[in-house]
Amino acid sequence: MAETTDITVTGDSLIGDVIEQIPGAADVIEKYFGDGCFTCPGIRVESINFGATMHGIDAGAVVAELNELMK
Repeated sequence: MAETTDITVTGDSLIGDVIEQIPGAADVIEKYFGDGCFTCPGIRVESINFGATMHGIDAGAVVAELNELMK
């Protein structure tokens, strides 16, 4: 697992990678996208931007909250 200080989340970050690499990220992803993300096969290829578009939410809010986890 990478150290969280070396990671910067962007809208292009893959949801699955973020969940694996950042402690607490699963809670943020569930908050914005629901728990269906955890069983979706697209988790490995879909970005935060894509997920936000599909769920009608602001990707910037998700990215900001994920990056806050690493402070």
